[in-house]
Amino acid sequence: MIHEILPVGLLQCNCSILGDETSKEAIVVDPGDDIPSIVSVLERHGLAVKQIVITHAHIDHIAGAQKLKKLTGAPILYNQNDLPLVKMMDAQAAWLGMATPEVLPPDVSLSDGQTVAVEGIAGVVLHTPGHTQGSSCLYLPEQAVLIAGDTLFAGSVGRTDLPGGDSRQLIRSIHDRLLVLPEEVYVVPGHGSSTTIGVEKFSNPFLIK
Repeated sequence: MIHEILPVGLLQCNCSILGDETSKEAIVVDPGDDIPSIVSVLERHGLAVKQIVITHAHIDHIAGAQKLKKLTGAPILYNQNDLPLVKMMDAQAAWLGMATPEVLPPDVSLSDGQTVAVEGIAGVVLHTPGHTQGSSCLYLPEQAVLIAGDTLFAGSVGRTDLPGGDSRQLIRSIHDRLLVLPEEVYVVPGHGSSTTIGVEKFSNPFLIK
């Protein structure tokens, strides 16, 4: 599997490009900005985007999704519980001092246990509310990769002081949905460096009881 991680936008959101070497079909996760850079990577590998997955509807993760859809025709998938955040996109843009992007309801609402797949790549949606009510992770069991959004970070966890956040719910989601995965699973958080489930399980100060 081709997996390129591009830090995009003002807040350097980790956008994942997942592509199958044989079928040349791809999933793009969290295209928050810098769409020309994302398209450049896709073209370099000869990939065609078939799914656009958004882990949660904060502006730094979702702002470029509609632009990428217009270029590729791929549907946008995110959990509809984050629609209240979409409705306040003007306020989100104001927080960062940026123009309000075009953000629409999802073409498909992600649900827990749902499979998101292209030819050669299949991921399972893990609904992990807490950072936002719609926060979801994408787990690729065959590749032992977890795209964690802003739920889990290397040595930290997602903030819960923004609308839709709930600290107890977040910790419960991480313990119940993520830390039960194999320790060798490679975790790509929404920002910053990658880690593994095992490292976070035994050393993350927010998770050790």
